[in-house]
Amino acid sequence: MPENFNLDRLPTPIGTALLVTDADGHLRALDWEDHEGRMMQLLRLHYGAVDLKNAKAPRDLRTALTGYFKGDLDRLASIRWRVAGTPFQQKVWHALPGIPAGTTLSYGTFALELGVPRAVRALGHANGSNPISVVLPCHRLIGANGSLVKYGGGLERKRWLLKHEGVAI
Repeated sequence: MPENFNLDRLPTPIGTALLVTDADGHLRALDWEDHEGRMMQLLRLHYGAVDLKNAKAPRDLRTALTGYFKGDLDRLASIRWRVAGTPFQQKVWHALPGIPAGTTLSYGTFALELGVPRAVRALGHANGSNPISVVLPCHRLIGANGSLVKYGGGLERKRWLLKHEGVAI
């Protein structure tokens, strides 16, 4: 039996965000309209069969995201979310919100902080499979030399998000 989720669209300064929520109003995925195929692939990978119906996301979720994009960066912390993935992915995804807005970490430093210093490549792969862009701020991870490396939504969005949060690029 497929997982039933709701799909909403939210205009943002960097494109239309796709918001996937469950019956309890928890955010299950946030991706970009131009990457809908990748989002669907990740949803199937994590949940198996998925049935999406068009429905508005909860008002508090939409308000929090709109507030974030207007400059109230702390609004992301109020968003209720759930993710499915391997225990390692869960560890990475649950740690991402601990990277404060306006800061970045290298993948290597993040791996050290998570206690998995030899798992930098696996950490990068888990980060790249993050189903909840922006809210689980995978964009705050950068290369060891300070370069912006890989972002599922594209490097221009990553650059915009970091500048929006006050990171000098």
